[in-house]
Amino acid sequence: MFFINKAFILLLLSQIFLLFKKEDLRQYAIHGYAQGTDYSIKYFARDSIVTKGNVDSILMVIDSSMSLYKSYSLINKFNASSNGIVLDPHFAKVMAKSFEVYKATKGKFDVTVEPLVQAWGFGAKPIDKFPDSARVKELLKCVGMNNLSLKGNFLKKQKPCINVDLNGIAQGYSVDVVADYLINKGITSFVVEIGGELRIKGPKPDGTSMNIGIEGPANSPNAEPEVRHVISINDGAITTAGNYRKYLQKGSWKVAHLIDPKTGYPLDNALISVTIYAKDAITADGYDSPIMAMNVNEALDFATKKNMEAYIIYHRKDGSVADTLTAGFKKMIIN
Repeated sequence: MFFINKAFILLLLSQIFLLFKKEDLRQYAIHGYAQGTDYSIKYFARDSIVTKGNVDSILMVIDSSMSLYKSYSLINKFNASSNGIVLDPHFAKVMAKSFEVYKATKGKFDVTVEPLVQAWGFGAKPIDKFPDSARVKELLKCVGMNNLSLKGNFLKKQKPCINVDLNGIAQGYSVDVVADYLINKGITSFVVEIGGELRIKGPKPDGTSMNIGIEGPANSPNAEPEVRHVISINDGAITTAGNYRKYLQKGSWKVAHLIDPKTGYPLDNALISVTIYAKDAITADGYDSPIMAMNVNEALDFATKKNMEAYIIYHRKDGSVADTLTAGFKKMIIN
């Protein structure tokens, strides 16, 4: 006589169903160009339920809101206004987060840095020379988020010369918007990457974690950046800020694209790059640049207090390159 355990049979059937369900999932890849950079999306599903057209439409709407390179964008309308305008939901969400990061970093993150970014050659218009000290001093009069206020969806400026640049946070927000679109479509395993900023959700259908390479400058001068570590994660976002890729050079003087809103000059400190792991990409992207303005110990302490993980590459006093990281980031490294 045989006794049948119905609960066991149901559990076995459900596992078999899940196995076949997972085997039905295929990997789909989407590649494109938006926001002045490449993007790449990989996801697992039974069908191509998200297309390149879907993604391009989402990013086009965000560009129409916050791209300085689109003459018709809402951000350019704000910058041209004398006292402010009503924002769309995308712009308003990014500004709300920007105020949060500005306050938490005590002004190291400041979206009103646009006049300085433009003056140093990293804005939407080309320049023929770097600003002198008098010009920097003059531009600093139009910098400071204390000159902005957000009431409802109305962003008010206290001075007509206040202009905003959201390049330090809007790309992370774009990653989150695309990732949330995939989640709403029922996709539970994906990597969304725009310009090197990533949002990950896993594991893969076979149960393995998502592996992400962490790039940094090569040890030898003038060599291409290299993958320094590989991390394994199943949920969250990874973004990197650094001064080794994007810079201008005048003679032997390298001008980094990260501008200190307090001094008006490009950052020139020990940090080379900061990679942040956070729950979402807007948080990681918003904090990676201002953390670059900190010293190594301050950066590690700040990231930990904000429930983020950090991997930092920096110059020692003798000029050699070293790295350090938070305990949580170390646990993610598999190679």
